[in-house]
Amino acid sequence: MKLAVIGLGQCGGRIADEFARLNQRTHALRGLDVITTSLAVNTDIADLSGLSRIKPDNQHRIVIGGSKTGGHGVGKINELGAEVAREDASKVIEALKIAPRLQETDAFLLVASAAGGTGSGSISIVSQYVKDCFMDKPVYNLIVLPFEHEEATEQRTIYNVATCLKSSYLVADAIFLVDNQRFIQKHVPARRNLAEINALIVEPFYNLLCAGEEKHSRYIGAKTLDTGDIIQTLSGWTAIGHGKARKPLFSSLGRDSRDFRNQAFETHRGIQVLAEAISSLSLKCKFIDSRRALYLVSASAKEINLNLIKELSSHLKSLAPKASVRSGDYPREKGLMDVTVILSQLGEVEKVRSYFTKAIKLISAGSTRRDGVSDEPEEVDFSIKYIPSLLS
Repeated sequence: MKLAVIGLGQCGGRIADEFARLNQRTHALRGLDVITTSLAVNTDIADLSGLSRIKPDNQHRIVIGGSKTGGHGVGKINELGAEVAREDASKVIEALKIAPRLQETDAFLLVASAAGGTGSGSISIVSQYVKDCFMDKPVYNLIVLPFEHEEATEQRTIYNVATCLKSSYLVADAIFLVDNQRFIQKHVPARRNLAEINALIVEPFYNLLCAGEEKHSRYIGAKTLDTGDIIQTLSGWTAIGHGKARKPLFSSLGRDSRDFRNQAFETHRGIQVLAEAISSLSLKCKFIDSRRALYLVSASAKEINLNLIKELSSHLKSLAPKASVRSGDYPREKGLMDVTVILSQLGEVEKVRSYFTKAIKLISAGSTRRDGVSDEPEEVDFSIKYIPSLLS
């Protein structure tokens, strides 16, 4: 699958930069190009200057809202981010139209933090413009949720997240939700921590994007997980994760792959790696609420057997019994077993509902304060309709 990636705001731009790095990696190691273009869009010139992989010209690093912000950001006001996106979205569309490999693009992936100003406000707006212009291709969002300390220290964070999630849900074909808190590492410097989190967010896409683009016959799986499978799986709220395990050194010393004990060992290892992928999902969710799922197992051809595929499929189906499960194998990795898993069309996502509930309380409390009646409403209607949309 080939993606055009658009990063919005500081967080989105840095993750788009990681996707550009991923493409350099796939090109160098596998001769594949899975990212057709990587753009970074921001109201802050300094943030754009800090990127390293996205080309530095004005067709790849795009400043929006210059007349309103002077190139210094929107101050975490996502309504302003949405406003400048509406005014300057044509810059992004023009940059996409002149991208040399646009015709190869299978889907668009727009990336942003839900908590900030520029990314939170602009991702749904730009998504709508992209959908209107390229109607034959799906548009996906990857939205990063804030750290717990961000939620605790500023109420504006909750409001931004809720309005961003609602607006994107109304537009995007699927939304990958990434909970920053699940990736945090204690006792690691902040700059390095954020860089490693961004790399972890992008890593599950590596084999997933490569599998359907593979050119060498020896690396084509018995069951290829291609673009159509991915598109048919992705819908609504979505979580992605991956796990991996190195092959023990002794396993390569004369062991017969046909021996039932060795097959049992590989199957057990595959289940363990799948369990790791599920435990490292980008968002904590209830598997039973998933209506669509897929997994991709990548290892050496000798390690991928029908029994392994059967057991992995059965295990994932047992966890997500309501889901239609697609699967594939990719005999590319050497000395390593890697499993990528996606749970999509998730029903009620507790984390999302929590943001909506908190935001409605804040909105209601704000209204009563203006009326001079009470700081605490007696009863709140938690319907999503009471959360403002950035699209209007």
